[in-house]
Amino acid sequence: MDNCTPNLPFHPSVINIAPESPLFNLGKLVATPGAIELLKQHELSPFDYVTRHWQGDWGDLDLEDVEANQAALQYGTRLFSSYRIGDGGKLWIITEADRSSTTLLLPSEY
Repeated sequence: MDNCTPNLPFHPSVINIAPESPLFNLGKLVATPGAIELLKQHELSPFDYVTRHWQGDWGDLDLEDVEANQAALQYGTRLFSSYRIGDGGKLWIITEADRSSTTLLLPSEY
């Protein structure tokens, strides 16, 4: 591995770990109160998760959801990511089909 290649753990949902340009437009970034509180409790930055989402690291998704995201990049439908936070916490990130907004939320807030 050369010095220019990031030494990141492989995850099967990663499709573009070092993009020269973003995979899609995020639109307006918004977060629900629950998502903000979860990130605060664990002293985490929302931008780390938004960046992962933006780069095609969809987090903890099954193969069907990963394939749906890959199709969404081609056909302009909704994009979805899910990340484990702490013990049992889960953060979802959804970018709307029209790319007007990206929302960080808890599953219970969907």
